[in-house]
Amino acid sequence: METNNSAELCDIHHTHPEKLKHCALHTLDDETSLNLADLFKILGDKTRIKLLSLLVAEEELCVCDIAESLNMGQSAISHQLRVLRAARLVKFRKSGKEAFYSLDDDHVVKLMRQGLEHVQEK
Repeated sequence: METNNSAELCDIHHTHPEKLKHCALHTLDDETSLNLADLFKILGDKTRIKLLSLLVAEEELCVCDIAESLNMGQSAISHQLRVLRAARLVKFRKSGKEAFYSLDDDHVVKLMRQGLEHVQEK
């Protein structure tokens, strides 16, 4: 089935200089674009999203509690936590023989809450 996309395109080529000036001021450089794309790739995994949502709700959890909550093994959770930690989305602290994880900063909380709000919109 072929779709007609012509309704989604301009029928004439007419640019708006004032808009182009504004766009030029707000165009991301390549490095920033790549870093943001990488962040969204990391967030594009349902296990990591579930893990982050637990940390939004509980603020801090040990690896055992995360693994139990997600019905996964500690090694699988540990792998996901390493990915999230490398992306500066989570941080950890050791207390004796336990490792506790929390969200790295309030930006991650905002990302998660706004993303969830967006997908739950009707």
